[in-house]
Amino acid sequence: MSGSVASPFRQPKAVFAVAFACVVSFMGIGLVDPILPAISHELHASPSEVTLLFTSYLVVTAVAMLITNWVSSRLGAKKTLIAGLILIVVFSALAGASPSISQIIGFRAGWGVGNALFIATSLAVIVASASGGFAGAIVLYETALGIGIAIGPLLGGTLGEISWRGPFYGVAVLMAIALIATVVLVEPTPKPARKTGLSAPLRALKHRGLLTMSLTALCYNWGFFTVLGYAPFPMALSPIRLGLVFTGWGIMVAIFAVFGAPRLQASLGIARTMYLNLAAFALVVLVIAIWTTDRAVLIPAVIISGIFIGVNNTVTTQAVMTVSPAEKPVASAAYSFVRFIGGGLAPYAAGRMVVAINIHFPFFIAVGAIVVGIAILTTVRGQLAEAERVQAESVTGPQAATRGVLLAAIDDTPMAALVTQTWSGPRPTAGWPR
Repeated sequence: MSGSVASPFRQPKAVFAVAFACVVSFMGIGLVDPILPAISHELHASPSEVTLLFTSYLVVTAVAMLITNWVSSRLGAKKTLIAGLILIVVFSALAGASPSISQIIGFRAGWGVGNALFIATSLAVIVASASGGFAGAIVLYETALGIGIAIGPLLGGTLGEISWRGPFYGVAVLMAIALIATVVLVEPTPKPARKTGLSAPLRALKHRGLLTMSLTALCYNWGFFTVLGYAPFPMALSPIRLGLVFTGWGIMVAIFAVFGAPRLQASLGIARTMYLNLAAFALVVLVIAIWTTDRAVLIPAVIISGIFIGVNNTVTTQAVMTVSPAEKPVASAAYSFVRFIGGGLAPYAAGRMVVAINIHFPFFIAVGAIVVGIAILTTVRGQLAEAERVQAESVTGPQAATRGVLLAAIDDTPMAALVTQTWSGPRPTAGWPR
């Protein structure tokens, strides 16, 4: 493979259709943040009830990750992609039309199923449809993810100024456009030669290295989603201002996942980067815990936390993909299942802790969770050293930077890991872009 990266704009329309859907899909991560207080006020729901919008979405996404390999290996990538898009359109529209918080929570769960199916196959479809430069298609994919993460809160805040229902309807309309474009422009993709069993991801967790890294990610995600899910309430800002705050956060996530993490890993190695980054993240969350009610401290701290979130997601995912002996799609599905469980439960637990104790307490618990994650990580020092050795041998020159891009930010999808691993070695001949 040539070391040069082709222009991401020299791609067929099918690639841009799926990339656009990726932008909208990853908007969903921060989309509801700016409207959480508004939903709480309009529907007379407590903050802990409103945080279930995160819990239902992420926990269902986590569980659905266990079946994505099984589904895509039987339907093929395009049909799986379309199924995911349809579910997102339907459930986001239903959430917008819901008269009660309980219905929105339920429809967010359905949205999570669609999101799991979509993100597990989107990169595979982009790669299969790419021409004029494989590396360019990957850069386009990661650019789409970064844009989605960054502008999701801004869109949520802008439409939330009109109505809390606006962001849900906005996603439904944008995803409907993406669905039509996908159906029309994306060519059918062949089914995998071998079908994946339903129990494969759970069996993969028997490997000590994969399980330990996944538990570290669960602890880290507890801290991450405590900040993302509950910090909007003490800020007491309008939807548009909350949108701007979390857009700043999203920009930090995207920049440091794509550019900062590979450079840190190259200079410090996997283990030291992870230890130092998690420790720095714990310190920032500690600042949030102490000065929760001081907006002058809280807002900058939340934005700065995006730096450590971006670095951690990229470096941890690369380490997981290296230490696990399981097939890369299976290992990634197992890892995503465990880590999203932590992310899903944290916001709801934060709301309950605020009611039972005070508004500072859930953030102190988040700090403790991150510290526990660091302690767990120390038990796999041998596997981390081996991961560094393997990556040093297999990834050199321009590919090192691009590989960091491949596993950036919130991606961590089974198909992304599969394509990344394949690309760093010899290309398969069947169905691979020339």
